[in-house]
Amino acid sequence: MTVKYIGAVGIADALGVSRHAVHKWRSRYPANSSHPFPHPDVEIDGNPGWRPTRIDEVTRWRDGLPGRGAGGGRPTAARQEFLADALARGFTRDEALRAIASFAEEFPEMTEPELYAWLMEKWS
Repeated sequence: MTVKYIGAVGIADALGVSRHAVHKWRSRYPANSSHPFPHPDVEIDGNPGWRPTRIDEVTRWRDGLPGRGAGGGRPTAARQEFLADALARGFTRDEALRAIASFAEEFPEMTEPELYAWLMEKWS
């Protein structure tokens, strides 16, 4: 039976960031740092791989980055797209963020980028 893993590109797609961002995180936050990036489950020819079920762990790790939180950090591309779509539909930024927070509580199995895409699809 073949075991499937995702690499930096898969993590980047799931989090709505670039592959380069994932590589930067891994180099800036090594295992011996105060906020180490989640260690890969496998490495093949120098390329890391994670079980797809660990996306939530990586998302929580990213959300705990220094400077993130109450208004800190630059929003991901997926969040920027969602907020632009929400504003175009007459929502305020606060209303859009409250909607995401509510749906995130209701659907904890979905990542933020999945929630953004789902809501934008529902609005269409």
